Amino acid sequence: MPMLADPSQKYKPYTPLVLKDRQWPSKTFTKAPIWLSTDLRDGNQALANPMTIEQKTLFFRQLVKCGIKQIEVAYPAASDTDFGFVRGLIENNEIPDDVWIQVLTPARGDLIRRSIDAVAGSKHAIIHMYNATSPLFREVVFRNSEEETIELAAKHTKIVRQLTEECTAKHGTQFIYEYSPETYTQTEPDFALRICEAVKQAWGKAGPGEDRIIFNLPSTVEIAPPNHYADQASCCEISLSTILTLVQIEDFCNRISEREKIIVSVHPHNDRGTGIASAELGILAGGDRVEGCLFGNGERTGNVDLVNLALNLYTQGISPGLDFSDMQSVIDVVTQCNDLPVHPRHPYAGELVFTAFSGSHQDAIKKGFESQKALHAAAAAKGEPRYWNMPYLPIDPADLGQNYEAVIRVNSQSGKGGIAYLIKQHLKLDLPRKLQVAFYQVVQAISDREAREMTIEDITDAFRSTYYFGGAKWKGRLALRNFKISTERPSDLSDSDSDAEETRHFDGTLAVDGTYRVIRGDGNGPLSALLAALRTHLDIDFAVRDYSEHIISEGTDAKAASYVELVPANDRKAATSWWGVGVDSDIARSGLRAVLSAVNRAIGDRVLPELKLSVGFTAGSGQADVSSAIVNSLGLELPRRLQSSFFEVVQRQARDAGGEISYEAVTALFQKTYGFNVEGAFNKVSLTSHKLKQLGEGRRQLIGEFLFSGEPRSITGEGNGPLSSVIAALQTQVQGTFSIREYSEHSIGEGADVVAASYVDLAYEVAGSKKRSAWGVVTDADITTSGINAILSAVNRLDVVFN
Repeated sequence: MPMLADPSQKYKPYTPLVLKDRQWPSKTFTKAPIWLSTDLRDGNQALANPMTIEQKTLFFRQLVKCGIKQIEVAYPAASDTDFGFVRGLIENNEIPDDVWIQVLTPARGDLIRRSIDAVAGSKHAIIHMYNATSPLFREVVFRNSEEETIELAAKHTKIVRQLTEECTAKHGTQFIYEYSPETYTQTEPDFALRICEAVKQAWGKAGPGEDRIIFNLPSTVEIAPPNHYADQASCCEISLSTILTLVQIEDFCNRISEREKIIVSVHPHNDRGTGIASAELGILAGGDRVEGCLFGNGERTGNVDLVNLALNLYTQGISPGLDFSDMQSVIDVVTQCNDLPVHPRHPYAGELVFTAFSGSHQDAIKKGFESQKALHAAAAAKGEPRYWNMPYLPIDPADLGQNYEAVIRVNSQSGKGGIAYLIKQHLKLDLPRKLQVAFYQVVQAISDREAREMTIEDITDAFRSTYYFGGAKWKGRLALRNFKISTERPSDLSDSDSDAEETRHFDGTLAVDGTYRVIRGDGNGPLSALLAALRTHLDIDFAVRDYSEHIISEGTDAKAASYVELVPANDRKAATSWWGVGVDSDIARSGLRAVLSAVNRAIGDRVLPELKLSVGFTAGSGQADVSSAIVNSLGLELPRRLQSSFFEVVQRQARDAGGEISYEAVTALFQKTYGFNVEGAFNKVSLTSHKLKQLGEGRRQLIGEFLFSGEPRSITGEGNGPLSSVIAALQTQVQGTFSIREYSEHSIGEGADVVAASYVDLAYEVAGSKKRSAWGVVTDADITTSGINAILSAVNRLDVVFN
């Protein structure tokens, strides 16, 4: 059905209050109100998936951390879960001494008792009772007269008084009483006043300070402009659980008796989009207290936003008494618990609120910073306040833990959200905002050049080719082949220094323009270690400016997607940067792939240092160069300790050859030293055949046919796996003992041609002789055979005493 041409035939306007002497329009803010968070009650009941006890506890701690002193925690009579949550807060000592918890209850004796039982033993508690008072509810829902409605509220107020006094006597809990004439804004003003007077009289204990009674005047649905809300509240200290308008507040405050014994608290909703204005004008009209939620969660369009209200005061130079110095941590907790996002344009907290998209806006902000820097320097010299006065930025982002970076230019914005959506739908990548901007520039350039609409395939192909993403077809100049990350603690730290920063070592093999290169580097994490390796070996010098990650899918198919922004290492604030994307089932590898993706974009066709075919040690070539020669000639990615061991061998050979050794000589020297693919290398002991038998409980038995100096022998051994089993078998044939110091393996080749490469550092110790060790290196199509023969290769290189 379309909208009506004459909506007056369907909707009635609100009835304004006539106040001859309004005071609130000329008032200004001088202090912060009392803040009450109802996130855990009013906010929680509006969630599609209500919070768990763990989430509510986390949220409660965040509210306390922000400095909120009154927190409505539950409707404990509604469920055992809510009751248990309140008891848990008390019994686990989660409530600071200066924090009041509040619970909500309807006007029913059994539910009132259950609510008071929930808070028994707490130091401070507010009991919040309500009953509906509007004609619609009196006449249609409850079929009560005005007098019966008043009697209901007064009678149950007396019950609250009796039970709270008993609880105080038994447990010492100090109580404040809050009453809500529910549907207040649809209630006749005179009747609302009468019922509140009756409740106050029934309570009989209203006094100054913490003895004040709270009246909650709910605007259950916002139906009028905010000025009407202020007029309603300007008579007494009333808690507006969404009071209709300012007119109502001022009228109530002017007419209620014993104003000094009453707290007026405003609790607007946002049905008309004026919740903030209603709350602010309601405070000007006489309210002392605001009930709301962080970032405006709540039924329908939400409760008033306490963050917004508090920071509005802050920007007027009035301390709100709340701390949002780390806004992102508040956002993280709220979104985690509510499972609702904070809108990118949400005041003070949205992702984009401190970002200028317009070129003219950016220019104004830039000039504003330049001017403010000079003004602040002059003010500091005079000892005067350094006032914040910036175009388009009403608050200093740094006060909220944010920065000043405006990253998006006007010409790069149109349609970036749509492009990002397609990438997420088809590649499962949820791009960071700055990467969305960067990639849209790529798409826009292609679209402008080809003067046609970009298809989904065009966009995904452009993404793959730009960020070298998605397989061999899109591989860049640098590709990760293999790597190992190891950790080293500073040697001068004790075991108690658990928070000390550890060094990460990257040791890996890259394909660089089709040639394998072994590179190494150290850093405080895998990414910085890889960047250090690229700097050392390939003269590629970049630093990470931004990094983010997320999970793609779940369970056994889960993969990590990583996004890295690189900048020149000597200019971390550079305007030019390069983004990279990596996906892998291993999160460390995902991040490393993202770094190489960005590096491939950055280096373009730049000439990189070549692998030297002549290793001149007097010229400073290192073991990585030697290891690169081996991986390129033999396909062997040597373990780091084997690299070091062989490098010593190469150095001695080069020294004897006048300081130089050729590429071919390095390969031949490796084969000779370790008997790799050399005929006769297994002259002492060799394997003819073997069989592995499962023994249960993880044990295995090796049954093997061996040749010992040409003599066949059948031997057996038991262990936890093939290697320990063959060691046990060999122990029966020799004097002394063997032990494996290090073992590693990897594959060489692809498809049907793949073989396993195995490396074993084997130690041998026999009485009367010094302990010695040797490396064994073998490849074989069968990985078990490869490992066994690597042990035998090492045995053949050791001076073993056989039986």
